[in-house]
Amino acid sequence: MSETKSGPQPRDSVLEIKAYVPGTAREGGGKVFKLSSNESPLGSSARARQAYVAAAEHLEAYPDGGATVLRKAIGAKYGIDPARIVCGAGSDELIGLLCHTYLEPGDETLYSQYGFLMYKISTLASGGVPVVAPETDRVADVDALLACVTDRTRLVFLANPNNPTGTYLPFEEVQRLHAGLPKNVILVIDAAYAEYVRRNDYSAGIDLVANSSNVVMMRTFSKIHGLAAVRLGWAFCPEAIADILNRVRGPFNVNAPAIAAGVAAINDTAFMDTAIAHNEQWLPWLTEKLEGLGLGVTPSVGNFLLIEFPDVDGRRAADADTTLQDNGVYVRRMEAYGLPACLRITVGTEEANRLVVDVLGKLMGKG
Repeated sequence: MSETKSGPQPRDSVLEIKAYVPGTAREGGGKVFKLSSNESPLGSSARARQAYVAAAEHLEAYPDGGATVLRKAIGAKYGIDPARIVCGAGSDELIGLLCHTYLEPGDETLYSQYGFLMYKISTLASGGVPVVAPETDRVADVDALLACVTDRTRLVFLANPNNPTGTYLPFEEVQRLHAGLPKNVILVIDAAYAEYVRRNDYSAGIDLVANSSNVVMMRTFSKIHGLAAVRLGWAFCPEAIADILNRVRGPFNVNAPAIAAGVAAINDTAFMDTAIAHNEQWLPWLTEKLEGLGLGVTPSVGNFLLIEFPDVDGRRAADADTTLQDNGVYVRRMEAYGLPACLRITVGTEEANRLVVDVLGKLMGKG
């Protein structure tokens, strides 16, 4: 006879969750470079910071529950209907809302092999079943995804570009994936890094959402806008899905300073242009230098690189992580993604980027 449990118990699927561990950095004691969370190396827009501080003058008041001014600013920026935009406390909340809303116990979500960990966590938290499709050369495989669709599939999450690999699917492939899905399955395009992409065959998915009843596109203010601290994201949805998400989200799920900072940030085109230019300069530079050290670099269109060390059991990656930390550089270990021989490194400031290459060069015997 099995031992009887006592006290409150969560649903069984929750016990399968391994808690998400954010990128770390040492607190205090000398200069450090946190390249573990794909944060903006340029900080945030001065206009956004000023708007945030100004909003702090009225902390006694509840925020606008509909984030109306923010949705209007996003709509004007991208030429989309504000009524079809739902804002949240980061993309993470929106992922959770979709899972809580559209999954019955035993329903399935589908995502690619190296997809964002929050897809699995939110699925299990909602009593759903996560299903993983294999990737090809660390790129989402449309045929593999479609082969995993069953009559229990309800949500398909596609991070495009993907984190942690930095790879992407051309828009034609995204369209092919959508065309192969049943009409009752929602394709969720997670375009957190869309602003960094400079490829003619890429689309974040706005047009697909505009002309479909079962596609949602998510975006974030955490990356190119440099507002990770305020937790702010948004989704462009079909009208029916926006209506449902607005029924279940918290009535004041986005705080007032975040709304103010978001409006200022999305209107600060000059800051965005500077951030894009910085990434355009240093992403290829880092790629070339790290490949020159004999390291494997997955081609990336984001603001980070997945670096593979020549030791499949992960010893060299672990040694590299320790050595980088000893030199004040914090990067992301990849064991949780099934990539123990890899580290993910954010494109940092010039000083940080050069330090990464210098430290790894010495470690690889080429410094």
